[in-house]
Amino acid sequence: YAMYLFSTSKNGVSAMELQRQLGCTYKTAWRMAKQIRILFEQNKEMLANIVEIDETYVGGRGGNNKRGRGAENKTPVFGMVERKGHIVTKVTADTKKKTVMPLIREHVKIESQVMTDEYKPYHTLNKRGYTHKTVRHGAKEYVRGNVHVNTLEGYWSQLKRSIDGTFHAVSPKYLQSYVDEFSWRYNHRASSVPLFSLILSAVVKQS
Repeated sequence: YAMYLFSTSKNGVSAMELQRQLGCTYKTAWRMAKQIRILFEQNKEMLANIVEIDETYVGGRGGNNKRGRGAENKTPVFGMVERKGHIVTKVTADTKKKTVMPLIREHVKIESQVMTDEYKPYHTLNKRGYTHKTVRHGAKEYVRGNVHVNTLEGYWSQLKRSIDGTFHAVSPKYLQSYVDEFSWRYNHRASSVPLFSLILSAVVKQS
């Protein structure tokens, strides 16, 4: 029944909700949810064609009360999404070039068109075999022709709404498992197979 609840909820299922629905202890519900989220581990998808790349920051506001880059006490999440395709999202220690470039190389095919904002670590993408185009968010430019990162921006908004509304707060230690879950949901958004059946198939593969 817990897996069924996960399959029917767009915004995720908290341990408190599982406790209420199943009549078990909170500890049991939390462990059950943790085990189900293992099923959503992301595949090593290779993205191609037009790929948007962006980062977001999840967690409470820091002492400097700043959002986004430079915010304190927030955990970076790095994302890559192929338009009309799959998404790959990773919790990272930071968003420096030495951190994000290996992830891009691992998941984005060379010669793909890569769309980003003007963040400095992305400036060497053209030299690395990608066709790199940028929008200048700092200058209030969000779309220029087909150049934008709006697909990822929409995903980040949904992720944060779900975390804030369903879980309220997620520890950085476990954030990747929640990110995996929402990326899995995104990647199966157009599936003709019911999500419950897909979750059961994942159970079989891990057994």
